[in-house]
Amino acid sequence: MEEKWKQREFDLVSVADLCSGSSSSSPGKARFTSDGLQILQDSHQILFNVDLLTAQVFKLGPVQSVCIVEEEGSDVVKKTSYSKGVTLQFRNEEDSAAFHCVVQQWKKEGKVQGGNILNGTIVTSKSKFDEKIESSSAKMYFHYYGQLLHQQNMLQDYVRTGTYYAAVIENRGDFMGRVVVDVGAGSGILSLFAAQAGAKHVYAVEASEMAEYAQKLIAGNPTLAQRITVIKGKVEDVELPEKADVLISEPMGTLLVNERMLESYVIARDRFLTPNGKMFPAVGRIHMAPFSDEYLFIEIANKALFWQQQNYYGVDLTSLHGTAFQGYFSQPVVDAFDPRLLVAPPMFHVIDFTKIKEEDLYEIDIPLKFTASVGARVHGLACWFDVLFNGSTVPRWLTTAPGSPTTHWYQLRCVLSQPIYVMAGQEITGRLHLIAHNAQSYTIYLTLSAKMWGPGAEQGGILQTSSCKLDLKEPYYRMSQPQAYALAQDQQQPQPLLQTQDIHIQSQDLNESEIMQQPLPNSSVQINSLMQNI
Repeated sequence: MEEKWKQREFDLVSVADLCSGSSSSSPGKARFTSDGLQILQDSHQILFNVDLLTAQVFKLGPVQSVCIVEEEGSDVVKKTSYSKGVTLQFRNEEDSAAFHCVVQQWKKEGKVQGGNILNGTIVTSKSKFDEKIESSSAKMYFHYYGQLLHQQNMLQDYVRTGTYYAAVIENRGDFMGRVVVDVGAGSGILSLFAAQAGAKHVYAVEASEMAEYAQKLIAGNPTLAQRITVIKGKVEDVELPEKADVLISEPMGTLLVNERMLESYVIARDRFLTPNGKMFPAVGRIHMAPFSDEYLFIEIANKALFWQQQNYYGVDLTSLHGTAFQGYFSQPVVDAFDPRLLVAPPMFHVIDFTKIKEEDLYEIDIPLKFTASVGARVHGLACWFDVLFNGSTVPRWLTTAPGSPTTHWYQLRCVLSQPIYVMAGQEITGRLHLIAHNAQSYTIYLTLSAKMWGPGAEQGGILQTSSCKLDLKEPYYRMSQPQAYALAQDQQQPQPLLQTQDIHIQSQDLNESEIMQQPLPNSSVQINSLMQNI
């Protein structure tokens, strides 16, 4: 069966042949098949069959692109000339971004499988990481994690570090006498935990300069060091002398997927893990719920007031106010918030690290559906995540939920520039669409809708809809602790609703449904107790 991304189809507002000599255009489709890309005019007439390994695709603007196709019959030995082309206009920026994401997947897949290049030789596959990640982004990323102060910040997140320690030590049977690979080892702390749990040997793979510090830290613990080998390099590139029984990693970023390290974790699984091997963690869940926070909305809106000045040293700034206003609302907000701000019970999206394909992480599309428990102005969507360490002895969750002990991930909120109004019992629908980009993050497209309230609205099916586009790479790090909010009379129950959702979980995505139904533990209490007993 073809991968689903090879079967994508995009409606086009217009298609125009650059070589026709005419300025006319008509609606069409861009259809990906197992052989490449078809450009259809009037939705049925094939205008071009495009070989994506040789074609050039460029963005001309937010919703417009051009595809240049190699001239038929050209001598492949000589310099290629391109004389055929077509301009494509998409319905919106979201479709345009998704189209270019699929093009990049196609090119990468073709090169990995050994597509023919112009001189008749076989393409030497670059590292998967280098293929999809901009070099400047990778350089900054590895520089950041190569510094001890940032490793210390993560080590001092005692919810994070303590939960990993508990998950390993409580499940010694999964590590005793086993070969372990630590993916993105950082300081090497997880490798040391695995060695403490009796691992036969641990391979600590780290691409940044932190590998040298990890080697030094491990050498400072000689009773464990003899069973740990530090390997400097990317998991996409390195070779190991043996397969792993266990993979351990901390690949989670903001909103679970930021930094795109989950893809490296999955690649390590495919390259190194034995068929029945364990992954710590094994499952991740993105939780979402609409929220109401007037203070936050006003705070963001007020940032753009600077651009309303009509006489700033004799200059009128107001022409940029609208752009600045939208710019501030394009930043996801990272902070800790009071769970009483949620206006509906949360839902979640499951990512099973043991089964998911790497390319499925390039685009994540989540339909949203909530029932408002209170009447409120909905200012956006609140998100957090948790991961499951599915140990054979003690399954354990690490959660970043609001109301739980705060972690260095905090929570994330996507704020709408135009709030929507809901009443208690009203249905809220929408879509959260994440599209990966080469700066190791995602573009977020969020839409929330609710039916208008009042006489005649139900019959007419009138919707109030608000959308926003955000860059997960460029958040607003507010990172305040939860504030005390005065509750209105109709806002007495959101906190119990959040707890109920965590306890009564039903999942059709995993076989371990009984594990998924377990409540999240009070991890900080249990971890402290565990560490005292060991």
